[in-house]
Amino acid sequence: MAIIALEGAYFRANHGFYPEENETGNDFILDVYVDVDIELAAEMDELYEPVEQEATEDETPLSANYETIYLLCEQEMKKTSKLLESVAQRIADRLNDYFENLRGVRVRLKKVQPPLRGRVDCAWVEVRTGVFELPDGESLRQLRKLVKDWDEFENMDEF
Repeated sequence: MAIIALEGAYFRANHGFYPEENETGNDFILDVYVDVDIELAAEMDELYEPVEQEATEDETPLSANYETIYLLCEQEMKKTSKLLESVAQRIADRLNDYFENLRGVRVRLKKVQPPLRGRVDCAWVEVRTGVFELPDGESLRQLRKLVKDWDEFENMDEF
């Protein structure tokens, strides 16, 4: 298994809740991480043909690769949405649907300098699927402690 990532992909798009944002657009930075089966990718290495223009659902992908990932993201970024959550979820769904050998997708979409009363560098949303939804090590340690505490509580003699 391996992670293939695009970090800092810049897009100008018309996503936003307010009508002005849909007209003038905003700057966005997209980070995408896919957990992929590299054994399949390695086997297919000599057969792989890069995507020329737009990735379509009719093509059978031989491997997850950052060029195709970018093209799929670019297509979804062109579709105007009011909510960042919608765009990020569409990108995650599109990648999961397109590539057969993914174990998970993590998408972070940042709106640069969102229209707020004060200066804010960015607002962002993150969507995770598959293995990226699993808890991190600290969460697992806390869960283990809770289970241990619960077991001790259940085994206590009554007052």
